[in-house]
Amino acid sequence: MFGKRVPGYPHLVLLSVFFGSITASFVTTLAEERPNILFCLADDWSYPHASAYGCPWIQTPGFDRVAKEGILFTRAYTPNAKCAPSRSIILTGRNSWQLKEACNHNCEFPLEFKVVTEVLEEHGYFVGKTGKGWGPGRARDPNGQPRPLLGKSFDKHTTTPPTPTISRNDYAANFAEFLKEKPQDRPWFFWYGSTEPHRAYQFQSGLNLTGKKLSDVNWIPPYWPDNDIVRTDLLDYAFEVEHFDRHLQKMLELLEQTGELENTVVIVTSDNGMPFPRVKGQCYELSNHMPLAIMWKKGIPHPGRVVDDFISFADFAPTFLELAGINAAQSGMAAFAGRSFLDILKSERVGQVDPSRSFVLVGKERHDVGRPHDWGYPIRGIREGQWLYLRNYEPSRWPAGNPETGYLNCDGSPTKTEVLHARRENRNTAYWKACFGKRPPEELYNVVEDPECSRNLIKEYPEVAQRLSQKMTEILRQEGDPRMFGQGDIFEKYPYIDPRTQNFYERFMSGEEVRAGWVNPDDFEPVPISDE
Repeated sequence: MFGKRVPGYPHLVLLSVFFGSITASFVTTLAEERPNILFCLADDWSYPHASAYGCPWIQTPGFDRVAKEGILFTRAYTPNAKCAPSRSIILTGRNSWQLKEACNHNCEFPLEFKVVTEVLEEHGYFVGKTGKGWGPGRARDPNGQPRPLLGKSFDKHTTTPPTPTISRNDYAANFAEFLKEKPQDRPWFFWYGSTEPHRAYQFQSGLNLTGKKLSDVNWIPPYWPDNDIVRTDLLDYAFEVEHFDRHLQKMLELLEQTGELENTVVIVTSDNGMPFPRVKGQCYELSNHMPLAIMWKKGIPHPGRVVDDFISFADFAPTFLELAGINAAQSGMAAFAGRSFLDILKSERVGQVDPSRSFVLVGKERHDVGRPHDWGYPIRGIREGQWLYLRNYEPSRWPAGNPETGYLNCDGSPTKTEVLHARRENRNTAYWKACFGKRPPEELYNVVEDPECSRNLIKEYPEVAQRLSQKMTEILRQEGDPRMFGQGDIFEKYPYIDPRTQNFYERFMSGEEVRAGWVNPDDFEPVPISDE
């Protein structure tokens, strides 16, 4: 029944339904018929912003249906909260610090790393995608030609979007085209890559096109102003999440109409957190904690279960292989950091299913440019139990990019503008310090009591920080993270491949009119800022 509280979010309540039992034929059915896989990935959507998690100002009936008829996960994490590295992790099953150039944003995808969709194709799956696949970045084959990491693209069908800032891609119609083209005797894998709720948004679309009110928003983090502009921005974000969900609903209906819903594993999640200050591109709870629901009507017993195991995006690739009956050791892929969670899908249990799934690692190197020499902001962290521990390896750098070049690792937005103006006008500097100011070498947060990670407890619990730091370091060394061996500068040397913004800092500071289209002109600080 309904009523389980969302961990760390006492104002939200999970929707959960428990019924059914595992059928005796489950294992033989899995062996006889490989399932299809529909992987649905929103762009910049944070946990717990779905109505299945009890969020009252975002309505997601498609996601809710997948959860009700499958499993709702409460602890799914991307290890790197930015588009390209997060997607690289999904496709390779490795953490980003194991992926050379692909640890960074806007990179050259390393030829040496085979991806799971290529393996599925080799083993008979028909693979396709619509919308945003892997990227931004460049993937090339040994001959220097484009390497289609996600099979054939289906993007010809367009529609009139509800706002000019939403993609014209008719995702559901393109999925229908894929279903028409796929061979009848082959299983398939389809990647639905929405570009929503990525910015930009049409301001006030969430108010004007939905009938919602500003008072419907019941959550404002303590590091943003609580005013009409920020609430409007959140409702605009909600409107684009709902657009992603509407196409998901249509895709589920298509699967029902074609008789393929029964043996299709439907996975719904997001690549990284919401495009707001201190979230996307950082390593806090809202940055890396993702919505996740999975439906497989033929394969999941007790639909409506809520599972609290920690799931990493590195776990997707090995899960896909096991679903397809492919031996990972013989796949040609590099060794996985993640591990399959098919046992959780097949389990009858709720809550914590596998006690060993008690933590995940997070981290980053370079995302967007805007610091001298295109430097990044290296972080590693571990999320275990109630704790999030972070180690900032270059605390002298600006975590969201330099102020004079517009804080380029934070998308332009009304909320960002409000935070910046509050400091410039001497109304409030605390928002700016939390979102853009420099950080200490170590951070520790109790995310159950403080899910927004607004109170650093590093001085109050030094023994917890030491224990987590030691555990994190040991695992990173086992995974071969170059930064653990004094070789972290390798990540600084990988080129940022977009020529329009390479060496942005030096070019901008020399007076060149170089543009970064993802931030607002007003984001650039007109007067140099010291570490206040």
